[in-house]
Amino acid sequence: MKKLLVRTLSGLIYCAIIITAIWFGTDTVTALAALFGVLGILEFTKICGNLTSGHIPVILLDISGVLALCVSPYIVSIPIWIGVLILRLIVELYINEDNPLRSLSESFFGQLYIGLPLGCMVLIATWFYSPMILMAIFFLIWINDTGAFVTGCTLGRHRLFERISPKKSWEGFFGGLVFSLIAAYLFGTYCQDFFGWHHNIWIWIGLGLITTIFSTWGDLVESLVKRTLHIKDSGNIIPGHGGILDRIDSLLLVAPAAMIYMILVTL
Repeated sequence: MKKLLVRTLSGLIYCAIIITAIWFGTDTVTALAALFGVLGILEFTKICGNLTSGHIPVILLDISGVLALCVSPYIVSIPIWIGVLILRLIVELYINEDNPLRSLSESFFGQLYIGLPLGCMVLIATWFYSPMILMAIFFLIWINDTGAFVTGCTLGRHRLFERISPKKSWEGFFGGLVFSLIAAYLFGTYCQDFFGWHHNIWIWIGLGLITTIFSTWGDLVESLVKRTLHIKDSGNIIPGHGGILDRIDSLLLVAPAAMIYMILVTL
């Protein structure tokens, strides 16, 4: 019971921080993305075994790259990010490592896996008239996760992807999908003014579908990373939930997919 209370309280605080950041606009969304980016890259560096004093220059470059991607609507950040990548290659020349290709791969993967999706999250809040649409996407992710968990625990029999995530089931996936589609229908019917995204109901249902599919893949990708590194959680920054990457794993694939979908339907 104590663990459940801790998990519930920390989860509510996490959700409240996200909702508050979105409520106050694009500047706070950008700050939230930057916070997630810094914490995420530090966590990823740690689970890869590179969070050491000897890697401080590399860590600072990786953080700089992620931050450049996170603040993309405000400055010409792509040239800065490209400069960071070039400098990262040069720095590797002066680091005495047994496997420099592995170090570079982990560095570039961390920036792309964490920084690029968070930049897409900021772009969604900036480009589509109101940052509140980002809140709808977070709600859909959370509703999908809740539906998948409840349905999977009660009805789950057929494994979805046993090689990577033995507990996930097809029943859980379709349960999350139903929850997400119902929520998207309700958002599109009653909450368009609140979220500031005005489209017909089928466009909203499409967003719910995109969210469920890429949320599931996002979870599986992080499970693949953890299974490869032989760890259970990416960290312990959020009591009862694990690390920051454990919490934003779905977002890291949903944000780019949702951004592309939203651009296509508004053309």
